[in-house]
Parts: sequence; C-alpha cells; structure tokens
Amino acid sequence: MSANQPASPAATTEPPPQKEIDRLFAAVMKTGASDLHLKAGSPPLFRIQGQVVRAKSPPLSADQVRQLIKDLIGPKQDKDIEERGAADFAYGVRGVGRFRVNIFRQRGALSLAARRVQTDIPTLDQLNLPPGVKVLPTFDQGLVLVAGVTGSGKSTTLAAVIHVINQTQPVHIVTIEDPIEYLYHDEKGFVNQREIGIDVPNFSDGLRSALREDPDVVLVGEMRDAETIETALMAAETGHLVFGTIHSGSAPQTVGRVLDYFPPDRHYQIRQLLFFNLRAVMVQKLLRGARPQIARVPAVELMICNPAIKKLIFDGEDQKIADVVRTGKQEGMQDMNQSLVDLVHRGLITEQVALENSLNPEQLAMNLKGIVLGSDRGSIIGS
Repeated sequence: MSANQPASPAATTEPPPQKEIDRLFAAVMKTGASDLHLKAGSPPLFRIQGQVVRAKSPPLSADQVRQLIKDLIGPKQDKDIEERGAADFAYGVRGVGRFRVNIFRQRGALSLAARRVQTDIPTLDQLNLPPGVKVLPTFDQGLVLVAGVTGSGKSTTLAAVIHVINQTQPVHIVTIEDPIEYLYHDEKGFVNQREIGIDVPNFSDGLRSALREDPDVVLVGEMRDAETIETALMAAETGHLVFGTIHSGSAPQTVGRVLDYFPPDRHYQIRQLLFFNLRAVMVQKLLRGARPQIARVPAVELMICNPAIKKLIFDGEDQKIADVVRTGKQEGMQDMNQSLVDLVHRGLITEQVALENSLNPEQLAMNLKGIVLGSDRGSIIGS
C-alpha cells in the first residue's frame, strides 16, 4: 500500500499486515496505544493512556528505522525529508486503521512519530466537550478559531463539529487539511476534502481555491500566515462559515496571536474584520483522564463573541476579555480554570492534573475549595 492511501474498514477476512511497519501499526491498535515512536537506539515506543511504554524487543538501529520508514513513504515524502528534514502525511493499513505520521531527522538519523486516527468521527458528547460547544455548528457565517498546541485534539473537535453540520444541514463543506485525518461521507450535506501537498500546495492557495467552489462551510486545517488569516476573514465577511486552527494558549491571547501576523499599521483594519466576523474562539488542552475507560479528557476555554467582547476587540482592550468570558456562563462561555473545576467535580480528571495544567494554579486551588473571589467573577470587589 502506498503512503496516504485511505484505510479500509476492519474486517475479519483481511490478511494480516505483511510489512514490518504495518505490524507495528497493528500493535498500536491491539494495545490501545495512541502513538507510536521509532528512533535509533531505542525499541519501538508506544504511548498508552498517556504513558510511554517501551516494547520488549532489542533497540532499533538507524538502518532498521530507515528501512521501516522506506516501506512507509512515497516520492513526495522522500523529497520533503530531503529538502525540509521532515514530512507529514496520513497512512492507512488495510484491516487495521489510519494514522497521522511525522517523519523527521534528528542527530543525522530518521525518527518517526505516528498518531492513531479514529476512523469513526466521535460526537461532541463522546468527546466530553462542554455544552457551549454545541453552538459552533449553528452559526450561519463568520470565523470560528480552535486554538491549542499540537496534539491537543483540535482536529478531532473540528471533525465532530463538521460532522454535525454534515448531518443536519444541506450545505457544501470544503476541508483543507494537512493531512486528511477523518473521512466524511455525504449525508444531508456533501463534503469535498483536499490535502496539502496532494490536492493543493498550501493552506492559502487551498482556501482561495475553495472560495471558487461554491462552499457554504470551509475548514482550514491551520492558520499559519497572514494571507490565510486575511482570506479566511474575508470569506467570513462574504457569507461563509469558516473554521480554522491556530496556536494560542487562551481566548484573549488568540486575538493577539492573529494580530501578530500583521504589521502594526494594519492592526486597526484586522480588528475591524474581527469585530464583524469572529464568532467564537475555543482553546483546548488534552489532559490525562482519571478513569481507565477515558484516557484523555479535553479542558476547554470557550469565548462566544457577544457585543461586549466585540467592543473590547474593536477598542483594543484585549486584557478585559477574560473577565467577560468568566461571567458568560449563561451564554455557554467558560475560561480554562472553570473548565478544570468542572472536570474535577465530574471525576474526569484529578486535582493534581488540573493544577499542573492551569495558567493560574493559585486561583484554581481556591476555586476547587469553593472560594470564588470577585476577580474570578469578572468584577472588582466593592465596585
């Protein structure tokens, strides 16, 4: 099977994988691991329920790792590794599953990191996302940003949102992904999926092309440059619903992150575009679960752009956004600490995990004890 070939549904009649690399991917599925790592000088490494576990086998040599990777890649990936030192792509093993693969050079040798991709798109409820997230598929136009570090579950959350739209609305959905992870089937809507490096050269070109394809909804896998962000904002302004991901640690920081891509003399214009077109910002972290049956749990900060938040963005008072988010529970909003408190109270994560992942652990420690200061409510005591 060539690289990037979609996986077929598992079936008992399928023959076992023949390539050694495919056998390792089969072991990922058998052990319930989320990730596979290969590097010279170490046996294969599996991440199981968040913990790295070494296979009970001899360390791999650099030549062995290179041969395993050679059986996995095609000419495009070989060229990417040669020119950029890394390659990203999706890989399917018939009868086993689908994986998101990154191959990279380190200390002159090749290494591999592969994440198992769920073939069934989960629901928002199955992902243990807060109720407020259910508003995201209901927007008729605008820009929705999902923020977080690599591996925080952004793609899975967006897949669940797109799946809701596909099931419930007669619309045309175009996705631009790097690589394609979840495969959609046409339901009430219909979906065209385009992969960077195969169908389009980059996100910016893919987005511009998508706007000529009569879309109602566009998913941009990553907002990584000014041109892509500005095109997305203009697409939202012309009546499209655009979803995109961005690297940021909080909802207020996301506004600043967008502005960072533009020179200062354009910030006023970009704030205007955000004022009119930004609908929501969701920031996600993937945390270690407290229950054996739930290995990973998303902690979510959710900002819905109500009139107060829009005005703060327009006026450049981003530092006040956090206060509005904390007081916006009735509109479905919550900040990261409020999410962590909820997850602890529901028994989905431990207090230790919550404190380790809070941007303000001192405040969180008080919140977990039921102590909520005036500043936590978004107001000043005595005001």
